[in-house]
Amino acid sequence: MMRFHRACHRFSLSPLCHLSPPSPPSASLLLPPKFSGFSTLRTHRYSKVRRSSGNSLTTVMSSRSASRLRCLASVCPEGAEDGGGSSSNGSISASAAATEDDDLALGTGYRLPPPEIRDIVDAPPVPALSFSPHRDKILFLKRRALPPLADLARPEEKLAGVRIDGYCNTRSRMSFYTGLGIHQLLPDGTLSPEKEITGIPDGGKINFVTWSNDGKHLAFSIRVDENGNSSKPIVWVADVETGEARPLFKSQDIYLNAIFESFVWIDNSTLLVSTIPSSRGDPPKKPLVPSGPKTLSNEKKNVVQVRTFQDLLKDEYDADLFDYYATSQLVLASLDGTAKEVGLPAVYTSLDPSTDHKYLLVSSLHRPYSFIVPCGRFPKKVEVWTADGKFVRQLCDLPLAEDIPIASNSVRKGMRSINWRADKPSTLYWAETQDGGDAKVEVSPRDIVYMQSAEPLAGEEPEVLHKLDLRYGGISWCDDTLALVYESWYKTRRTRTWAISPGSNDVSPRILFDRSSEDVYSDPGSTMLRRTAAGTYVIAKIKKENDEGTNVLLNGSGATPQGNVPFLDLFDINTGNKERIWESDKEKYFETVVALMSDQKEGDLKMEELKILTSKESKTENTQYSLQLWPDRKVQQITNFPHPYPQLASLQKEMIRYQRKDGVQLTATLYLPPGYDPSKDGPLPCLFWSYPGEFKSKDAAGQVRGSPNEFAGIGSTSALLWLARRFAILSGPTIPIIGEGDEEANDRYVEQLVTSAEAAVEEVVRRGVAHPSKIAVGGHSYGAFMTANLLAHAPHLFSCGIARSGAYNRTLTPFGFQNEDRTLWEATNVYVEMSPFMAANKIKKPILLIHGEEDNNPGTLTMQSDRFFNALKGHGALCRLVVLPYESHGYSARESIMHVLWETDRWLQKYCVPNTSDADTSPDQSKEGSDSADKVATATGGGNPEFGEHEGHSKL
Repeated sequence: MMRFHRACHRFSLSPLCHLSPPSPPSASLLLPPKFSGFSTLRTHRYSKVRRSSGNSLTTVMSSRSASRLRCLASVCPEGAEDGGGSSSNGSISASAAATEDDDLALGTGYRLPPPEIRDIVDAPPVPALSFSPHRDKILFLKRRALPPLADLARPEEKLAGVRIDGYCNTRSRMSFYTGLGIHQLLPDGTLSPEKEITGIPDGGKINFVTWSNDGKHLAFSIRVDENGNSSKPIVWVADVETGEARPLFKSQDIYLNAIFESFVWIDNSTLLVSTIPSSRGDPPKKPLVPSGPKTLSNEKKNVVQVRTFQDLLKDEYDADLFDYYATSQLVLASLDGTAKEVGLPAVYTSLDPSTDHKYLLVSSLHRPYSFIVPCGRFPKKVEVWTADGKFVRQLCDLPLAEDIPIASNSVRKGMRSINWRADKPSTLYWAETQDGGDAKVEVSPRDIVYMQSAEPLAGEEPEVLHKLDLRYGGISWCDDTLALVYESWYKTRRTRTWAISPGSNDVSPRILFDRSSEDVYSDPGSTMLRRTAAGTYVIAKIKKENDEGTNVLLNGSGATPQGNVPFLDLFDINTGNKERIWESDKEKYFETVVALMSDQKEGDLKMEELKILTSKESKTENTQYSLQLWPDRKVQQITNFPHPYPQLASLQKEMIRYQRKDGVQLTATLYLPPGYDPSKDGPLPCLFWSYPGEFKSKDAAGQVRGSPNEFAGIGSTSALLWLARRFAILSGPTIPIIGEGDEEANDRYVEQLVTSAEAAVEEVVRRGVAHPSKIAVGGHSYGAFMTANLLAHAPHLFSCGIARSGAYNRTLTPFGFQNEDRTLWEATNVYVEMSPFMAANKIKKPILLIHGEEDNNPGTLTMQSDRFFNALKGHGALCRLVVLPYESHGYSARESIMHVLWETDRWLQKYCVPNTSDADTSPDQSKEGSDSADKVATATGGGNPEFGEHEGHSKL
């Protein structure tokens, strides 16, 4: 699952590899500032950002998976300070520390980290940017800093894998924008003075901001505070020219239902809005006496294997609640104030207008529901309606899908990935599996892609567009002469791109690229898309003078053994010839192509009129955006964001290379504090922060990913914050777990984990920057799992560890975890040997466990940390467990984040900074003035802590 967290990812038109097509850039190209405080995100595919984040514009370009730093959880900046654990850092005496520990064991409330960290985490965030459809205006979406814990403490319903704020009838914990401002993009590349969108109520919480196709209006929702609660959202519209905003509906009693779909533009003056039915009464009440026992049966002996999903429906009352909150009434609303209901109330999950705006593709869920899988697997109808809401036909009614196999590349049976062709009016396409959805079944073809008009003639069968032997991964459309079809297979890491001619049956499909998705050096890049008059996105064809070829643009990350050097190639589809027309500065800067900006005209784009948006950054200069114009390649910088943390502007960054004892090449990013000189200052305490990854080949595992020139973005719980405490930071040392041939990666997980860590530690010690007895290890989620295993199996390497939101007992995730798709019963030894819970008696170094009390990530139940702590305590280990009230897999409230930073800093100063002969020191214990006690438990025994990363789906 791909979450759009508070922080800002880089959006680009180029996925990491050709596993899937590039996601179409939005008419409102969203450009949040970039922080490397994230773990790697898997690439989006045509992902229409559903409304869980609440801040998404209608569609966004695929994330570049730019997690330059495998950070601890959330995001924000970092602070600087001299002194490590010296008295200047607020350290206290040993007797005071003992008293402090007594208080801590009781859990005396939320704490604050040292001010050099706290001040930077509290710094106001930079606005996100969104370009208008015609690229002539930029919308600044203003954001707040970290939310208060009170926002998370609001009551929520956990239903069918969805968390719902019943008072607002939205997803719970939605972030929001606080204001909107528009700048005209002037011909010289500068921005006009801001035109603020006016009329928005004071304190209004803004979500779901989208541009109309002609760029003349904005639509968004607003919530306001009422008696300590946010109101139900109301849809607003704003005139871009005047900046005036007003409610869309004349009636103040029409509220947005934002559980699934919110609203879409049907045309430039009409929106289709998902509303709370006006006839809806009070929520159903839970019966005092149940009507009967909860019964689950498998008397037909079906094979049903599911991962450890959370927040599922528990009983019929939950099912009724889900219906109550998720059911919507669709309303067609015009900018002139007229509105009419269309269709019957239902649980609508997506609304997609056709390219010519004549039809709607409408998806909805219906009963029977399930108690063992989330709502994404509930029975699903997909229908075609006219744009004014009249039913045309049903495409499919998919049954409940509880039995999707856990093997990678297994999918739901029946029609899937149903979409409109971007280059044709009212034309549908979809894929259907031929293997029953089971990746273990050998069959050819495995998937077939079909195409059909919205209203086919009587007896007209769907047209077979293409047959695939791997798993279908999407299509990039251009016209009747060209489309690119993507397929991939995880087990072999094979990915292929086909060039087809959708309008010519006599032109045979041909393979354009056939490669390993792990081989980043061979990645040719992804085709850049252009915006059509209809507002869709298609492959941009480039017309070059005196060249009759079919040229497209390939935007690539440019991975090399020296680091990434992004590029833009002019590629002839027919001949395969390439011409590099742009490349990043490889000496000092890291630049990327973000979007095509010369896409307003129909037909092929002329090479001499090419205009692209690029980003530029360096180790010490934060990201700025510029326009580049052909033919003279003139560069116009359009942003000038201030440095987010000037205290660390002169931090030192280096991409280092080394190898483990089996010959696999490894890399890491080494950060050193400003002004640090190893010859004068000697070795430092070091924080080792990482997240393992699985590979099928040693060569691929050893390839360099990332750039030494990327800006050191820092998140709100990033390991880089400890540069301010005079730590060396070893960020993202590669921990490849390799399974070549018939061997699975996890068959030698512990062995490869330890040898990778040994190589990294030996390298920083050899360089003289890290003190061998002062190295802490940490990670989040799967990184927490890594941390606990390293303390158990490589205690000689680390002084302590910090593990956040991890899973430690694999027998509690018996039907697969991470990328392991064998069951506990198929690979019992692997599950047991990989589980640090089973090696709790071996952990002798101090370990700090942190977990959100409301973790909803598959596999990382809060119970995992509870039970692991008890196992450690039962063997006398020096350990500490902190459970954060209301927090989920990643942490978001200011009180929680500050406390996590305080806990982490205390642990590092106490168990990493000093030698065994050093006095026991701890940082200042400033308090927040809140009596809200976190759940804290402490046991003593003898050792050391760690930080943790994320598991299950996309890495935070």
